[in-house]
Amino acid sequence: MAAMAAGDEHASSEILRGLARHLNCLNEDNKSTRKRALELIKRETVDKGLSSSVLQELFSALLKPLLKCLSDPMERCRETALTITTEFIRCVPKPEESLPYLMPCLAQRLGEKETLETAEELRLLAVEMLTLTVEVCGKHLAPYLTDMINILQRTIVDPFPDVRRESCKCTINVAKSLPEHFHMQAESLMKPLMQTIAHQHSRVRVSVIEATGAVIQHSNGKNVDDVLSHLAQRLFDDSPQVRRAVTVVVGDWLLQMKDRYSYFHKLVPLLLTCISDEIPEISCLAADLWKQVGAQWEKENEDDIKDKLDFLLSQPPFYPQGVERPGLGCRELVVRNLGRLVPAISNDITDWLVPTRVRTSQLLSLLLLHAEDHSVQHLQPLLAILYRASTDAERDVVSNSLAAAKLLGTFVPPAVFLKLLLDHVTNLSSSSHPWAPLMVLAAVLGGCSKPLLKPHLQEIANKLAHPDVCQEYQQVVYLEQLLGCVDALLCQSESDCSEVSLQLLQVLVTVQSLCPEPHLSEKALESVQCLCKVQGLDSVKDLYRQHMGQLLGWLSASVNTWSSYSPQRLQLHIIVIQSGPVIGEFVSQLMPLLCCCLQPDRDIEMRMTIFTMLAKLLLDATNTLDSQGHFRDEAEKFLCDVLLPNLVWRAGRSAAAVRTSALSCLLALLHGGAIAPGQLLCLEEKVSPQVLSALEEDSQMARLLACRSLSTILRLIGASLHPEALNKIYPVLLKRLDDSSEEVRSVALQALGLWLSSLTKDYPPELYAAHLQLLFQQLLLYLDDPDDPDDSVQGQVLEILKKGSSVHPSLLQREVEAVRDKQRSPLYCDQLLQHISSLPAGAGAD
Repeated sequence: MAAMAAGDEHASSEILRGLARHLNCLNEDNKSTRKRALELIKRETVDKGLSSSVLQELFSALLKPLLKCLSDPMERCRETALTITTEFIRCVPKPEESLPYLMPCLAQRLGEKETLETAEELRLLAVEMLTLTVEVCGKHLAPYLTDMINILQRTIVDPFPDVRRESCKCTINVAKSLPEHFHMQAESLMKPLMQTIAHQHSRVRVSVIEATGAVIQHSNGKNVDDVLSHLAQRLFDDSPQVRRAVTVVVGDWLLQMKDRYSYFHKLVPLLLTCISDEIPEISCLAADLWKQVGAQWEKENEDDIKDKLDFLLSQPPFYPQGVERPGLGCRELVVRNLGRLVPAISNDITDWLVPTRVRTSQLLSLLLLHAEDHSVQHLQPLLAILYRASTDAERDVVSNSLAAAKLLGTFVPPAVFLKLLLDHVTNLSSSSHPWAPLMVLAAVLGGCSKPLLKPHLQEIANKLAHPDVCQEYQQVVYLEQLLGCVDALLCQSESDCSEVSLQLLQVLVTVQSLCPEPHLSEKALESVQCLCKVQGLDSVKDLYRQHMGQLLGWLSASVNTWSSYSPQRLQLHIIVIQSGPVIGEFVSQLMPLLCCCLQPDRDIEMRMTIFTMLAKLLLDATNTLDSQGHFRDEAEKFLCDVLLPNLVWRAGRSAAAVRTSALSCLLALLHGGAIAPGQLLCLEEKVSPQVLSALEEDSQMARLLACRSLSTILRLIGASLHPEALNKIYPVLLKRLDDSSEEVRSVALQALGLWLSSLTKDYPPELYAAHLQLLFQQLLLYLDDPDDPDDSVQGQVLEILKKGSSVHPSLLQREVEAVRDKQRSPLYCDQLLQHISSLPAGAGAD
């Protein structure tokens, strides 16, 4: 052994003698000489594969000259000196002997305010050498920790990214190598690390995060708060590698940091947020670390949770399907820190950055999954958070918040959440988003189980059907959420909904009546069909038959207060239209309601709307109002008490519009067959004056409807009318032949034709010859109408006169002959005379 040592010493002496000239050349002014000398020193020492003991002797002799070369003006010389020094440190058995000279030199080159080394590649080599020194020297570096910290403070923020990364690696090694001393100066590295954590290169960010993890792990823990906000921002980093680094660091802190119990409420949210990462690898890693954290906490606190370990291991009933229940330790960690986490969630859910709000909403779901029924203690602030999140403009935030609300419904007893939620639905905390409580309620109901929900169905349905809830707002989004609550009840309670079928139908009718969007009305109708299905009913008509009496009573209760703005008139429309023939079974209940709301002193627009609705129904009376033949029993009352009072002339355009709508309803009544001819005949003396008066209306539509109504009356009971009643009709119709509307003129002519067809043997032509003469004279004037270029009116008049020829042919013949020679085109007169002559002898009066 001594011989070997002596041999190594001799070998090193020989090498040093050979290097003496090269060492002298290091002081030459010629840079090429210095460069060549360093290369030869390298070749004769570290490149020659000498034994470690020889290298140790050589390193001791060469260290000072090599360190002096680190200040050489020539970059290549500095590079070679660094390379030689690094190799010596790597190979010698006692590298720590170099520290008294090496560390001050590096501190001078890299640790001053102004970095002396200008070449970034050489700064990288120097930091790599420093990293190697830490690895091989370990605890021997303790006296030089201050120099080390000074260097790292500068190099961590170095302009060259690779220097930053290597500095972070060196920082980790220092923290692990000198834990007893490092914690005293760790704080001074936090500022440069946080300055670099947002570097544009993702690999640098990863290195900084890893270094931060090591520094905090081996520090006194006072800087955790300074770091957390920066780490939280890195959870939104575009680079998966960065997010993975955060996951590892936070998980490591939760498992190994000495003061971790003081920071659970701040670290747990970070790790849980990582579980929701879009990259499966990161998500699985975070989930695995979380399980480890929970298991470790459970083991460390076994005495405190002994009862829960023994008795609360079974999964709660109605646990969400397909979801793995977190371990007891994980659940306890969340439960014990939830009070601190909820305010933070409340703050971040309204952050101006969309990614922050999305991650916060995801975290909320995870927290509620862990908290289970313990979330009851924080229900009020949790609901406030959900209300804000459900109105977010970002769709992902809304969907995540509704998923969280569904978990509340799963774990919180209905009696508890309904006490708050139903109160919020009525007494809105935010007038700008009145639908938020309804949206949350629908989601919460969606998570509640059928058996637990059943005792509360009446309470929920009554609240939803309350006018302050279902009739207060007409925004589409509000009605959508109201419909969502009904759908949630139908989905969760199914057949149990038969108990609240009436209230749910009232809500669905209201949604359809208030909604301006066709797609929402269709969805509401689908919900009506679903309500039928859960009760085993065959059709929507059966559902209305089941509740029609109650629905009409519901509407009648407020009919005295209806106006054009009242939703009840729209609800009535939906009920009578959708119920089809069923409404015919409840005419006796419907008529008092109609009589009340259609009185002449009631709101004009409301009356017009209801008259229009009735017109549609009466046109198909056999399939609606008169499906059971009951409407005929009420027809006379309807005509006298409702229609005729609204046909009485009153000043104003609005009143004229009401008369027009009432005329349309009268025409539908006559056309639809809802009134028998015998009933109409009894009322003719009341009806005809109003209709004849309407022929003088300013509105073209009113005149047209009056003409058509008169035609229908003549068709139904014309043959049964008294001659005096008939004689009151034709003069008014003759006036309409000069109407400005071609359509009115045409219908008036048709009515005159029907009038002539109504003349029977009870109408003696000789006795009423004066009336017939006037009629024929007036019609003959239009047989030569110069304003009828296409002869349409003349053709109609000719046919009517032909029909009149059978009533009193001789009178008509005299009148035709009297005007024939005065007409420009006597063709029609000739045709008429020819027709009269073809009549059989004894026709008419002659």
